[in-house]
Amino acid sequence: MAQKTPIDQIIEKAVAQVLEGHLPELRKDLVRRVLEEVQPHLGGTSGTPENGAADLLRAVSAIHAGTTQKEILRALLETTTGYSGRAALFVIKSGSAAGWQGRGFDNNEDLKDFSLDVSSRAPAQVLQSRVAVGARAAEMDPKFISQFGAPAEDQVLLLPLRLKDKVAALVYADAGTGAGGKMDASALELLVSATSAWLEVASLRKQALKEGATEAGASEKFEAPPVQTVSSFSDPFAAHAPKHVAARVEEPAMAEAIAEVVSAPAAMAAAAVAPATDAFAHMSTEDADLHRKAQRFARLLMDEIKLYNQAKVTEGRKHKDLYERLKEDIDKSRSTYHKRYGNTVAASADYFSSELIRSLAEDDVSLLGPNFHR
Repeated sequence: MAQKTPIDQIIEKAVAQVLEGHLPELRKDLVRRVLEEVQPHLGGTSGTPENGAADLLRAVSAIHAGTTQKEILRALLETTTGYSGRAALFVIKSGSAAGWQGRGFDNNEDLKDFSLDVSSRAPAQVLQSRVAVGARAAEMDPKFISQFGAPAEDQVLLLPLRLKDKVAALVYADAGTGAGGKMDASALELLVSATSAWLEVASLRKQALKEGATEAGASEKFEAPPVQTVSSFSDPFAAHAPKHVAARVEEPAMAEAIAEVVSAPAAMAAAAVAPATDAFAHMSTEDADLHRKAQRFARLLMDEIKLYNQAKVTEGRKHKDLYERLKEDIDKSRSTYHKRYGNTVAASADYFSSELIRSLAEDDVSLLGPNFHR
């Protein structure tokens, strides 16, 4: 592999430093943009609209103050106490929902060993629709209601915590078992959405820092990097092992960042990849490296579009007009991609269009609409 020039090394180091330096402003921008979107729906918060917005701003800021995934998730549960009587988080793994932590229950610790029946009507509806669902207690897992008590108002709320277009966890909330409890569905939806967005930002930041450090310290001997997949993101629940599944892992023993792994099949595929399955094996090491960088850059551009336009992406897929709804963002990202790789050996592959169809349109080009052209 050709030796990196001093300019190459400076640029690679700067990428990680700039991202790190802009995190405070990124937090503020995320809070501002989220509040702008939900402001018309804040009528259910306590006090005046101004006080309700201020309280939510503090709650979202507390979530965004987390620097590790565990801190972010704890902050989510802590902030739910201002808008519900009880709240719990269940991790979705291999078709089951395992308790992680809870707030407001008489027996919070017991939640860490509870396996929620996702075939019950309310959990199943959330997992299928991937949107928040309000339901009656009878639509929840009967074992859960029996062990932890039915809410006094007979109303529960289940919210999906989505990461990379997949439901990674369910957040349960109710008004509590006492009379006069509180439950603000709009505020809780905002907090869960803010947590999903910040977890993805934290994951992308960690990935960028890791890649910058790896490339800056790479030896002259070329080693093919592991295959990247669209689901390659930090799983905040990777180290979670409840008692009913395996030996219980005590929380203090969990890694501070909660091990960065992907789902088991993706991780095994990345670890077991052989040169014969490498799409770039027939290229020179320099060309293969450039192709991988172009492909990775295209994926990061798609991740950014999806992160900041979640509502538009959902509606665009539903109405098959993704390109019309996201035209400005797509065209800007395409221009950025072509400026960097349009005059290189990777140009013929057009990874940007490939990722646009695969990641944004979920391998269905018709979802982009009639006005889309490669």
